[in-house]
Parts: sequence; structure tokens; C-alpha cells
Amino acid sequence: MEITIGANIKRLRTAKNITQEQLSVAMNVTCAAVSKWERSETYPDITLLQPLAYFFGVSLDELMGYNQEKIQADIDEIITLYRKNWNNHHGHEIIVKAYHDYPNDYRIMHYYMWNIAGDLADNDPATLLAHKEELLTICEKISEGCTDEKIRLGAWNMRAKILHAEGRTAEALEIYQTRFTDWYTTWEQKTEQLFHKDTDEYYYWVSKNMYELAAFAGDKLGRVIFFDSTLSMKERAEKAIRYGKLMLHALDETGDIFFAGLAEAFLNRMRNDMTFRGGYDEDIVALLDMNLYVAQRIAEAAQQDEAVRQAYFPNRPAVTAPDFLTWLVDSLLNPQGGRHAELLNNSEYVAVLKKYQ
Repeated sequence: MEITIGANIKRLRTAKNITQEQLSVAMNVTCAAVSKWERSETYPDITLLQPLAYFFGVSLDELMGYNQEKIQADIDEIITLYRKNWNNHHGHEIIVKAYHDYPNDYRIMHYYMWNIAGDLADNDPATLLAHKEELLTICEKISEGCTDEKIRLGAWNMRAKILHAEGRTAEALEIYQTRFTDWYTTWEQKTEQLFHKDTDEYYYWVSKNMYELAAFAGDKLGRVIFFDSTLSMKERAEKAIRYGKLMLHALDETGDIFFAGLAEAFLNRMRNDMTFRGGYDEDIVALLDMNLYVAQRIAEAAQQDEAVRQAYFPNRPAVTAPDFLTWLVDSLLNPQGGRHAELLNNSEYVAVLKKYQ
């Protein structure tokens, strides 16, 4: 956070139409000291802050240049930028600087903590243990002062991961069992129970929850297949393509977006793991084609069904198929290096992207 007290002193002194010498006499300091304040070479002693504020007839916040609304706007902007870059070095630089500038903001703490840990999954135990003291200190700060339950649970999650890294897995699992809710007491489940079953509100919430659970289940199915050690990489791909075709057939036969949500999450998970964990180009191309097809169907349905839109695009005020597909395809056509960039040398891969562009 930029400290602007020197500029504020100069502005307030000028507005009061007094000289640096007159201010130095009033504060019992040298004229040179006032000059250094205004050039931001030094800052007033903390004991002078209240007298300075009183002298100028302003609050301490105004004297210090502390504007809560502007600071929150800056933090919001930083977090938005970080979330766009969280998985690259630029994102790391953004959140490290943010933590230096706003060390007491709980959202910044949360993102900084998980960036250091290497995201929410596949954490390296050595990294967690190397940063153990810093991470646990952040967890303690969050637990003592934060009122955002998601961030508080994030701190408990970090504690559990550190315990697991220390070989204390039973204690880690106990945290999950005692601090986290089960499937049937989630807020989503309770929202639909708020309304009578014969109301439009109930139908909306139960539909939205169904779509979200379909996506969740699809992602889990993808993980189960990909990490099945009894299958070769080619067998995993063949199984994924077969399941994907079955889901698309169900979607085309029924028109029910439930199957699109199931398929999109499943195919996206399999495509992603195949891309970054040693899959073959031809299998990635086949999965990509199906993945983009169901993504298109979901985006089109979102224009007509609010439950679909809220389930799949909760942070997008208006969703259209072209907008969504443009973002999705462009992100694959313009990768920042790595495996995605290598795949652009495959003409069939590029042709699939162009088909949906």
C-alpha cells in the first residue's frame, strides 16, 4: 500500500496557506524535517501524527491517505488479475507483492498461502514443510480474525495438508471429518429444502444443484479412469472416448443438459490429464472435439435456462454460446507455451479448434 502522508502534508499546508517554517514551529521540528516529509524522504514520528491531524483539522485516515473504499477496490483488482494468472510466474509475483502491500487482508492471505503451497491439490510435502511456519502463522491470523467461512475453512485445509506432510494423516483426516460438512448438509442441499416442492423456486434450486452435481460427478469419473493404474495410457483414452460417446448419445437422444454437464466435466478432465500427463495427440483431439461440442450445448442452454446459467456461469452476467466458445477456443489457440503450444503443430487439433472458433 502506497504511503502518501508526505504529499498530504504538503497539500494540507498549502491549502492552509502556511509555510514549511510555520509548520515546523507548530510541530517543534526543524524546517528541514518538514521538507523531507513533503518529499517523502522521511515520515513524521508516530507521536506527531495526532498533532498534525489536529493542526490541519482532518482525521488520521485522511492525513495518512487511507481511503478504505479505494484500498478495497485496489485489492479487488489485484485479486482479479491474480486469478487470471494464478498458474504462472506472473501470478506468483502479483500475489507476493500484494501480500507485502496488504499483509492483513484475509483474501490476500488466502491466495498467497495457496500460491506458496502450489494450489489446492497435488501439494509437494517438501514445499509445505519448508514454508510450514509461515503458512501456519497465516492460518492462525485467519482463524483469529476472519469471518469469511470459506477462507476459514481454507486455513483448516492448509493445517490438514501440513499434518499429512508430517506423516500425521489420521489427524489430517480428523480435521476434514470435524470441520467440514458432509454432502447432505451443504448449503446447496439446504437451499432447495427452503422451498415447498411444488414451487418454481424449488424447481430452480433442485435443477441448479443437479447440474452442479453432474459436473462434479463427471470430473470425479474422469479422475477415476485416468488414475486407474491397471490401465495403460491408451486404454484410459479408449475408455474415456467410449464413455464420452455414450454421454453425447444420451444428450442427443434426450436433449437434457444434465448429460451435457456430466460430459463436459468428464471430457475436460480427461483432455486436461491426457494433455499434461503423457496422452497421445490423436486421443486428445478426439476428446477435444467432444468437449467443445458439449460446451457449446451448455452455453446455448444457458441463454434460455437461468438454472443452467447459474450452475455453469455464476460469475458471468450474460452468457452466449459465441462468447463462451470464443474464450475457450482462443485460450487454446493462444497458449503460453507448454504442451498446448506443442499441440498446435497438429493440424487435426487446430482443425477442431477452428471448427468451433
